[in-house]
Parts: sequence; structure tokens; C-alpha cells
Amino acid sequence: MAEGIDGNRVRVAVLISGSGTNMAALLYASRLADCPFEIVLVASNNPAAAGLVLASAEGVQTFAHPHQGMTRDEHDAMMHEALIVAGAQYVALAGYMRILTPAFVGKWEGRMLNIHPSLLPKYKGLHTHERALMASDTHAGCSVHLVTAELDDGPILGQTPVAILPEDTAESLAARVLIAEHQLYSRCLERFVRG
Repeated sequence: MAEGIDGNRVRVAVLISGSGTNMAALLYASRLADCPFEIVLVASNNPAAAGLVLASAEGVQTFAHPHQGMTRDEHDAMMHEALIVAGAQYVALAGYMRILTPAFVGKWEGRMLNIHPSLLPKYKGLHTHERALMASDTHAGCSVHLVTAELDDGPILGQTPVAILPEDTAESLAARVLIAEHQLYSRCLERFVRG
């Protein structure tokens, strides 16, 4: 098992931009006695992100700085510094709606995971549920993958298919896929940090 700085659990920082439901799923999974990771920081490019309020209420350190008025390199450097100060060893992207610079990705290569609401390599980018419905797919789903400089690329660590129902809308499908995301992400992160 990978070990944290103190010889115990691996230290994970989570980057969010909004409600933080996947962050919450990771956080509550980390509270189980046998979980090999702990959440040491929740950081965001959106100071109004609802997930920051939850993380703070749960006693997790938070950091937020808007990206407006900064270059992508400057903002990524600021986020990287916050991760280092928190002692993070791994990064979990959980609805972080920023395309990361190659320099940032390079610093965390092999130690940064992302969850994406499609069965990659299908439907990289946005509007994944609408695209699955328009293609008349029988299943949508979610994927956890290692982050590379290529958008929504990198080795896949786990996937969960979710059946598309005849009456599904993008919203109803998204709600079910989100349930699958909450189950998949913590399991993939746990398996990954255990090596």
C-alpha cells in the first residue's frame, strides 16, 4: 500500500468548480476505517463553489482563487502551490471545469485522476449525455482515468455502464450516471493508491 507522509494514509487534494458531489463521495469514503486515503484539501477556481462550504463544514482545508484576470499558467501555478502546501501526494479532479496546462499536468503525472461522465473514449468534453442520447446508445456511463495533457485521455482505471431508458432526458440520465460516479470514483482511487 502507498503510504502518506506520516506513514499512514495517502494525502489527496480534490479540485472542484461547483457542487462537489463527487468530492463529497470521496470525502465520506475516506472516513471509513480501512480507506487508504484522506482528503487534505479541497481547492477551486470558483470561490462560490458549494462544495467548498461542505468541505469546510467537514473540517477539510479549502483554497479558492478565481481564474479571471490570470493567465492559465499563473492560475495553475497558484493551484499547484496550494496542493504542495497542503502536502498532497495525489490529485482527484471532481468537476474541475478548467483545461489544465501541460506544465501542471506534468508535475502530477501518474498521480492525478479524473472522473468523466461517459464511457471513454466515447464523448470526450462536454454534453456527454445529450450526445449519447442523440447517438441512440443503449448505455451511457462514467470513467475514471489518469490525467494526461490530452483532454479526457489517459489510461482508464475503471468504468461503470448505465442503461439508457426509453424516456430518458439528458437530465434524468445525468442523475443516474452521477450515482454511478459516486460509487466508482472512491473505489478506483482506493485501488490506485494501494498500488
